[in-house]
Amino acid sequence: MSELALEVSHVSIDYKDLSHMSLHKTLAKGGVKRARTFRAVNDLSFTLEKGKILGIVGRNGSGKTTLLRSVAGIFQPDEGYIETFGNRVSLMAIGIGFNANNTGRENILKSGMLLGCELDYVKKNMDAIIEFSELGEFIDRPVRTYSSGMYSKLSFSVTAILETDIMLVDEVLSVGDEHFRQKSFKKMEELMHSGRTVLIVSHATNTLEKFCDQVLWINDGNFMMLGDTKPVLEAYEKSMQL
Repeated sequence: MSELALEVSHVSIDYKDLSHMSLHKTLAKGGVKRARTFRAVNDLSFTLEKGKILGIVGRNGSGKTTLLRSVAGIFQPDEGYIETFGNRVSLMAIGIGFNANNTGRENILKSGMLLGCELDYVKKNMDAIIEFSELGEFIDRPVRTYSSGMYSKLSFSVTAILETDIMLVDEVLSVGDEHFRQKSFKKMEELMHSGRTVLIVSHATNTLEKFCDQVLWINDGNFMMLGDTKPVLEAYEKSMQL
């Protein structure tokens, strides 16, 4: 029997929707409005074997990113549980994880420690991360001075170079300029075939067809279909045409 790397069991995740609330109106009316609850992921269950690659598809707002962040430990499920069996998990996503006032070099160290890596291991791979990121002297400047492209390059480089057991990929193959995108795609090909367990969220069905053993389709946080890549993608694309 194959070894499991990940188990998601009856997971539900709620958000508090504060968009309709106004402090001024609330005080004027002398009452307290309750925040509306929005269910981003609803009673979702699946398992993933060690070394397998699972694609995740769904319309925008279907809960794909929320699911990945929950597997990464950023969000805690409101119901159910997620078991990673002691595996170290990294989330390759743009826009999270860095302290804007720290330098790129300092953020590499911090990110590596948060991934569960030994400090000596992170330091050993520091030069490789910096070289891959192509940030040059900017690596010793605060991240708040970076352009979005520079931030993306550093984010990708940290997760691509530091090895973890489970890699979560959230729409990051369009980072940086054309040269860096091509380099990133080649690096992702290498990582996908390195025996790592991978969950990848992408709207690029050709990418999923190329890499994935199976695909999970969710819609509005609900389970729709899980199975071999081609039939699931065909069913999903057909639904998008309705």
